Amino acid sequence: MKVKKIELSNYRNYESLLLEPDGDTNILYGDNAQGKTNILESIYLCSTGKSHRGNKDKEIIRFGEDEAHIKMFVEKKEKNFRIDMHLKKNRAKGIAVNGIPVKKVSELFGIVNVVFFSPEDLSIIKNGPAERRRFIDLELCQLDKLYVYNLTNYSKVLLQRNKLLKDSYYSQDINDMLDIWDMQLAEYGSKLIERRRKFVNEINEIIKPIHRKLTDFKENIEIKYNYNVSEEAFYDVLKQNRERDIRTKTTNSGPHRDDISFYNGDVDMRVYGSQGQQRTAALSLKLAEIELVKKIINDTPILLLDDVLSELDSNRQNHLLSSLNDIQTVITCTGLDEFIENRFKINKVFKVTDGTIESKTV
Repeated sequence: MKVKKIELSNYRNYESLLLEPDGDTNILYGDNAQGKTNILESIYLCSTGKSHRGNKDKEIIRFGEDEAHIKMFVEKKEKNFRIDMHLKKNRAKGIAVNGIPVKKVSELFGIVNVVFFSPEDLSIIKNGPAERRRFIDLELCQLDKLYVYNLTNYSKVLLQRNKLLKDSYYSQDINDMLDIWDMQLAEYGSKLIERRRKFVNEINEIIKPIHRKLTDFKENIEIKYNYNVSEEAFYDVLKQNRERDIRTKTTNSGPHRDDISFYNGDVDMRVYGSQGQQRTAALSLKLAEIELVKKIINDTPILLLDDVLSELDSNRQNHLLSSLNDIQTVITCTGLDEFIENRFKINKVFKVTDGTIESKTV
């Protein structure tokens, strides 16, 4: 899987851009706040329909303009795809794949698989559970269309159930209405729990040897799925906790409260691990994510590394860079020293300066 070309118009600080990355390793370098991350964001946006920063569409459009456009040309298993995205200030974005309009953003999932790695990801172990759920959801949405369907419907039902609970003071027949929402919530939620359990088992098989190698065979990592409620018991728990839900005006049980934990032996790394251990576990998780995608789709994802090398020591840098064989990678950094020192193979280099890009010889 390769991104062949990207065209941007009125996107962030780019008035106009044409970028043709190499099929292997690409470096975007320059000072901070010049627009390097914006290019990675545009690739991620065309792959998932969302910004990794969580921004609204109107915040992505170049200042003073009403619309922005992205065109991304991708080659996947000898097939060519063109993804067009039209961002508008006051309306929903327009998306087309090979000239055919896409009705739902979720239809983008699976066309292009990306793995995004930023300095913030190094804190995924110690941060709150919402970030770890987001990691699972984003990965599974790229790999499993049925998961997208179940997650979308679960989120809609959860929103409606919580709205009913908030308005319960005015509702006389709340129990009858909750019966309807509970059946649907349990139906979609149990499928999410089942798929997440499978995902954790799959990633565990891959991450263990990676982490052993990263720690010079000193640590044994295991990811544990901390489900809030089991798939079999979900419906019954909803009924048991109904009075509590009405009292607190929110849904207290379900996969929207799940989490995952990272253990070194019997030690919970989020609670007792050093910052170095937590960062190594996060790096292992990203490397395992790449391998899992390869295994499931029988192809390589696009790897986006956003200024992450400056946050890693030389040992972790070398482990990361040595794993980039046969995978298209776009790396942002402020300088080229780390690559020169590591004698790392670079195929294309671009200097980014205030929304303009200049190709440089390696």
